[in-house]
Amino acid sequence: MTDKVITRFAPSPTGDLHIGGIRTALFAWLYARRHGGEFLLRIEDTDRERSTEAALNVILKGMEWLGLDHDRDIIYQSQRTEMYKAAIQRLLDRNRAYYCYCTREELEAMRGEAMSRGEKPRYNGKCRDLDRGPSAGETPVVRFKNPLDGDVVIDDPIQGRVVISNRELDDLIIARADGSPTYNLTVVVDDADMGITHVVRGDDHLNNTPRQINIFNALGVAAPTYAHIPLILDPEGRKLSKRHGAASVLEYRDQGYLPEALLNYLVRLGWSHGDQEIFSIGEMTGLFDIARVNKAAAALNPDKLAWLNQHYLRESKAEDIACLLKRKLVELGVDVSGPPDLKEVAGIQKERVKTIAEMAEQSRFFYEEFAEYDETAAKKHLRPVALEPLRRVRDALAGLDAWEREAIHAAIDAVAEQQAIKFGKIAQPLRVAVTGSAVSPSIDVTLELLGRDRTLSRLDRALALIERRIDAS
Repeated sequence: MTDKVITRFAPSPTGDLHIGGIRTALFAWLYARRHGGEFLLRIEDTDRERSTEAALNVILKGMEWLGLDHDRDIIYQSQRTEMYKAAIQRLLDRNRAYYCYCTREELEAMRGEAMSRGEKPRYNGKCRDLDRGPSAGETPVVRFKNPLDGDVVIDDPIQGRVVISNRELDDLIIARADGSPTYNLTVVVDDADMGITHVVRGDDHLNNTPRQINIFNALGVAAPTYAHIPLILDPEGRKLSKRHGAASVLEYRDQGYLPEALLNYLVRLGWSHGDQEIFSIGEMTGLFDIARVNKAAAALNPDKLAWLNQHYLRESKAEDIACLLKRKLVELGVDVSGPPDLKEVAGIQKERVKTIAEMAEQSRFFYEEFAEYDETAAKKHLRPVALEPLRRVRDALAGLDAWEREAIHAAIDAVAEQQAIKFGKIAQPLRVAVTGSAVSPSIDVTLELLGRDRTLSRLDRALALIERRIDAS
């Protein structure tokens, strides 16, 4: 086996690539990068009925979005059928596999007998010592001849030493009746051919590992080191559902999370380096140690992800965020061709929001007219008492020579002083009047970016609303 560390990520394109799969890919990627090795991508698409192009695209786009680059060409299991058949034949030739002719009824009877004895259901080896190949018309399966004694020892850097008696393992099927290979056979053949030295995967695969090690031994190839990561649970400590993390990883992108925030979040799900919470990609790569992954399952914490994303938004350059904001606004059907400059909007909004999606929703008023006011905000702030202050602010703003935030702030401040009220008592009704809600950046910056014409037009609309309410009372 080579001294170079070679890891792999081997998803199946039969469903969404979710948060658990991406964390596995990240840990395998980090381990390879930390040790100057290679990280390979294998697509396990032998299930042709369930494998889809859409699921494959999610895998590839998700990996690309997160920057989890792979070395060498992608391996597709669907293109390696002859290699698997050759390996099965090699095991048959070495008397490490055999044809099994048992019917479904016979297998059910075996399972029933085992369970009646208080044993786990398993194949009893009936065809193990038959020394014949299939006759014309027969379509037997091929079973691996598992050792009958001894132990399989797994020195797992996460789980510790795991010892499995071979007596607990039955002779698993490695080729179906139609000749197609099964999972445990294809994985071993691929890992051997690709030179994989370390397999990082979920601990739900731990029961497969002793079987695969025995197949490696039968093929005369050294087995890789296996590191089994605990599963991720939802915030309530239950198995992941689509509501919490089991949906496509691209949904995190679509919801406005940054890739560096999601990677930072994932690396802390089960791994730590002291009390450090914020990790750049470089720091992750330099510090990651598979042996420091916790044996206990980690639970999702959406608040932590939001906090991390907010941190990375604040640290990002406005021009980078502007590109993401533009894409999200366009998705919402907003025309962003006119002013204000998206870079300026991103610059003031990135300090205030947790996601790009939230930023887009809170920035729509800069580019399009809102259909109606937020009901709660309008009821609270667009009241008769606000009519005179808003009129005076409207007149003061209309008379400004320069439409700049300093002059705008001074004009509002002067009206507040004239009316003997606090600045906020004018700023908040003004905010609702021009944005439709009670949420926006500081009012002077908001008005500056909104522009004179839109500001005055929306103030006229709000004043008319207040007058109508007065007339109706």
